[in-house]
Amino acid sequence: MTELTAADVAPTAPVPPRRGAQRVISRSPRPRRRWPRRERWALAGLLTLAAVPVLAGAMRMTELAGGPEITEANARFVTSPVPVVVHVVSATTYLVLGAFQMAPTYRRRHLRRHRLTGRVLAPAGVLTALSGLWMAFAYDIPAPSGAALAWVRAVVGVTMVAFLVLGVRDVVRGDVARHRAWMIRAYALAAGAGTQVLTNIPLAVLTPTPTEAQLTTAMTAGWVLNAAVAEVVIRRGGRRRHRSARRPAVTA
Repeated sequence: MTELTAADVAPTAPVPPRRGAQRVISRSPRPRRRWPRRERWALAGLLTLAAVPVLAGAMRMTELAGGPEITEANARFVTSPVPVVVHVVSATTYLVLGAFQMAPTYRRRHLRRHRLTGRVLAPAGVLTALSGLWMAFAYDIPAPSGAALAWVRAVVGVTMVAFLVLGVRDVVRGDVARHRAWMIRAYALAAGAGTQVLTNIPLAVLTPTPTEAQLTTAMTAGWVLNAAVAEVVIRRGGRRRHRSARRPAVTA
């Protein structure tokens, strides 16, 4: 029988992995799925709607910065620029950043960023609504705008603030589903300025000089249409979450 030596029974030291292999593994990126096509189209649509008031606001700010000649159309902005400046800045922030907040994939992948952005957007949304109320009642708006449209704007502004407050309350309580619903409703009202371009097209085709009632109807239709779409989105999202919750878990 062969005699075993101490070297034969000594434990073998583990071989450390090569550094090159470690480096390759640590640097390999995690594959990410592309955003669903439905979400990409929805985000593009929201940004397109946001572009209308954002561009109009940028043109107004450029006009005010250049010291324009006072006319009937711009007198209220030139003599009292603070409300419109607050409205343009807050609405631009709210509409552009808020469009990304609405995307479920963005929320899942960038939850911390979503929360930090929300802390900016909630005050921006409140400022958007309150400055809109300020302009509706402090400015002498020329015809065909009248008292009826001013009161519609008041209802929309107060409702938007209420939605934002309820949304913040629910996320603090941990009710994410209700928080999402309130925030979708608030954003839909804020984006009404973009939809109103579409609802005013038939009016512009039918008559070059609309009456106060016609303008009020066309403007109100933009907010109503957005509110209806928001409710559809909320209900569909709720059904998708319900189906996911009922789906049985896959076990090994």
